[in-house]
Amino acid sequence: MVCSMTGYGRCETADEKHKFTVEMKSVNNRYLDINIKMPKKFNALESKIRAELKNYIKRGKVDVFITYEDFSETDTRVKYNKEIAAEYLQYLKQMSEDFEIDNDIRVSALSKYPDVFTMEDVELSEDEVWDSMKKAICGAGEEFLSSRQREGEFLKNDLCDKLDGMLENVEFITKRSPVIIEEYRNKLRDKVKELLEDKNVDENRLIMEVTIYADRVSVDEELVRLRSHIEATRNTLLKGDDKEGIGRKLDFLAQEMNRESNTILSKSTDLEISDRGIALKTDVEKVREQIQNIE
Repeated sequence: MVCSMTGYGRCETADEKHKFTVEMKSVNNRYLDINIKMPKKFNALESKIRAELKNYIKRGKVDVFITYEDFSETDTRVKYNKEIAAEYLQYLKQMSEDFEIDNDIRVSALSKYPDVFTMEDVELSEDEVWDSMKKAICGAGEEFLSSRQREGEFLKNDLCDKLDGMLENVEFITKRSPVIIEEYRNKLRDKVKELLEDKNVDENRLIMEVTIYADRVSVDEELVRLRSHIEATRNTLLKGDDKEGIGRKLDFLAQEMNRESNTILSKSTDLEISDRGIALKTDVEKVREQIQNIE
């Protein structure tokens, strides 16, 4: 299935101890760029998170937001920093001696000094936390993937319609090209007759001139290659996603279609073919723009 690079997913999971909320959204990018924002206490799980996310996305700039709530009553604890208290006490004694005043410091007063007592998070079980977090990541990932697939289906249908229009223009140019050669032959013969005042025309010279002209304006090879690229693009879209995504392949095909349409337009000396060539180039540009949205 074709996937867009634009997507959104959100999932919230909770049990008696934890609550995880995972939200992810993406935009176009040439490569895979994952940016994760979460509490620092879960930094050790980042590699697992990235590995899990790669099951749902192959290309694009993805922002992932993970929030956490702890429902247990033992998520934090008081820590007594004995070394800091001893340093405070040492300086208080020094002050008493330096200024010859009573050292009336009591435990209750010392305990209020900064960092004597601090609150610290209780270390969580990594396996237990990962099991809960993974459920939220997978839930958000599934919703995220579904949104990208829905958008991808729209892109596929739109691109196939544009490819149909391109094929119509290719068929017109294919049929029109031989006609302009014959038209040129007749115009050239009439012009020569007019210049020679109805004397006999040198057919061999006429054939040579027409051949040179036909070679100069011939777009047969370009039309064959362009038709091949259009069909390859359609087949890739209908076949759908693969392990590496189809966006890069489609982008290459679009570049080749652009090259052939430019050549066809530059060789044209016929107004009707020029009009179709412009239409071809316009459609190719639209296809290239849309392909930038495909993973």
